[in-house]
Formats: sequence, structure tokens, C-alpha cells
Amino acid sequence: MPTVASLFAGIGGIDKGFEQAGAHIVWANEIDRNACITYRANFNHTLREADIRSLDPNEEDIPHNLDILTAGWPCVAFSVAGNRHGMKYKCNNCGHQHSVSYDEYINGAVCPECGGLTQAIDPRGTLFFDVVRFIRALEPRAIFLENVKNLKGHDNGNTFRVIEQMLRESGYHIDSKVMNTMEYGNIPQNRERIFIVGFKEEEAFNKFVWPEKIELTKSIDDILDRDEKQDPSFYYEPTSQYYKMIIDEMKRNDTVYQLRRVYIRENQSNVCPTLTANMGTGGHNVPLIIDEWGYRKLTPKEALRFQGFPVDSDYIIPEGMAKSHLYKQAGNAVSVPVIKRIAENLILALNTVNNQNDNEAQIAFRI
Repeated sequence: MPTVASLFAGIGGIDKGFEQAGAHIVWANEIDRNACITYRANFNHTLREADIRSLDPNEEDIPHNLDILTAGWPCVAFSVAGNRHGMKYKCNNCGHQHSVSYDEYINGAVCPECGGLTQAIDPRGTLFFDVVRFIRALEPRAIFLENVKNLKGHDNGNTFRVIEQMLRESGYHIDSKVMNTMEYGNIPQNRERIFIVGFKEEEAFNKFVWPEKIELTKSIDDILDRDEKQDPSFYYEPTSQYYKMIIDEMKRNDTVYQLRRVYIRENQSNVCPTLTANMGTGGHNVPLIIDEWGYRKLTPKEALRFQGFPVDSDYIIPEGMAKSHLYKQAGNAVSVPVIKRIAENLILALNTVNNQNDNEAQIAFRI
């Protein structure tokens, strides 16, 4: 059973996918307090609740001899919804913006124009350097990374080229693919993400194949709780500032709408639009449906179902947690079935090399 350590673990979407694929999660790190509460309700191994920048990968409780290291590092600095500053630094003196290398991140960067001190425009964008720091210290056999689709085109592709270069310089054979949840996970959510895999061993890299697209057989009715009225707090009342717009625009009960502050977007493909971390706040990116009892938001449980979390079997939603935190957690999460399919192929590639090495060792012993 391959061992896995998880950076930026969130509520454990990547970990759940790898667990379902047959891996053993041994250690995880997450900074968000509420995400940690949800994570601990579902996993028993060590979870370090800390800023990754404060962690030394050589600490005793951090396992070495890992098979796989995973990371779904924050996407805000690269996403269309964010500010897209990425991994850029800005000079405190002259204001010049520039990219930095791994060594500059570790040792401090100076402005190439005036020699002044520089700092990250958005520190979240430079957290990838800490992923590399852990990769180089732990040297897992394989790595699995996830981020928003826009990472590949950010800064005209320069950001992604730097990421690939750093991973290759760390000793890994790298490949990546953009995948949509509704095409690869049999979950009716339009969610595109980029996935990166890396292998220390070239043989394992050559054995790895990305999953093929599969037919979407599930509909939104397989996800939604339409059999009974939900808590009144999920429904829009006539007193809501959005109510007139909602009743004017929402006419169908076979799709998921999205409230975008000043307008409502209808999803023509009858799938859920991309869930976002801010979908539970105000009138921004709020997913809406019509049921027998009125116009309402998705519940947190439904949002997690749209991410493929097994909330009806073995995945626990902590009692008493604010709905806003649960919406944020669902929006920040990954689609578990997609992770599982990639993880199965990644583990198969590692196991194929293991079996090949075992056979060669047996032959050598006989000789």
C-alpha cells in the first residue's frame, strides 16, 4: 500500500481520492482552522495545523521514504476570480515587478533594476516554492499537484514553464493535463482543473497514462435533495433584494442557476456551474435551484456531493459549523472521483515498476 503525505490538505478531497484508490495517507498539513476541524472528523493520521512556511520538512514527525507527495496549493493568485499576480515580486524602492527563482525565494530577492529589496505581491502565489522545498527534502517517488486551469496560461505561460522547470530540476519526469469533473468524474459539475504528475523513476513515468473521458450518467437530480423541504434559511423570501430578479430569471427546475450580484446566469448544459469558495457569501457566485417549496441555495451537503464527497456514507460534515465555512470548504475542494481515477493510474505505474524490480531480483537470485 503506497504511502502519501499531503500539503494544503483542505478538507481532504485529494486524500480521500487517494485513499479510495488504495493508498495509505500518513501525514497532512493545512493552515485553515475550520478546514482542519472537518479534516480531523474524517481522517485519523497526523494533521499539522500550521503555515507551511513555518514548517521544516526535516522535523521528526514528518515522514520520509514516502511514495507520493500531494499538494493542491492556493489558486487565488492564478485564478480568473483572483488578482492573478502569480509568483511576481515587486521592488519596495522603484516598483519594478519581476519573477524570482527558487534560490531567490529561499535566500531573498533583490530588484534587477535598482538592487532594492523586493517582496511577493501576493504571498499565496509563492507558496509553490514551499511545495518544491518539501519535494526536495522528502524526495518522494511520485508527486501529484492540482491547481486552477488558468495556471497553465498565467503570465503568457511563463509561470507554468517555471513550475515545470523547478520540478524537473528537482529530479522528476513531469506531465500535466486539464480535466473537467463532468467529463472525467461522472459528476454533473463544470469544473476544469489542471493536474500535474511527476515520477522519480523514468520507468514509472513511461507506464503512467491519464484516465480517458467517461460518459456523464449522473444528473443534478442524483445530487439534490428534492424529497423534502430544506431549512428555511436556504430559501429566498419576497423580502430579499434578489427575489424579483430570481423569479424573473429562474424558470426551470432541471438546472443549477448562479447568482452573480447583478444578474442570474442559467447553465444551459444542465450541470452545476463551477463551485467557488465565496459561493456562500452575499450574492456572489451563489448556486441556486428551484424545488417544490421555492427558490433556494444549494445546501453544503449538496455542494459536497457536487464535488464527489461520499457524504451519504463515510464522509462526516461536522455538526455546528457555520454554513459559510462549509460552502468555502466545498468550493476550495477538489472533485474526489477525478482524483481517484488519476491516483489509481499513478499507483498502478509505481506498482508496475515495483513488480518489475521484484521479478528482476528473483531472476538475479536464481542465477
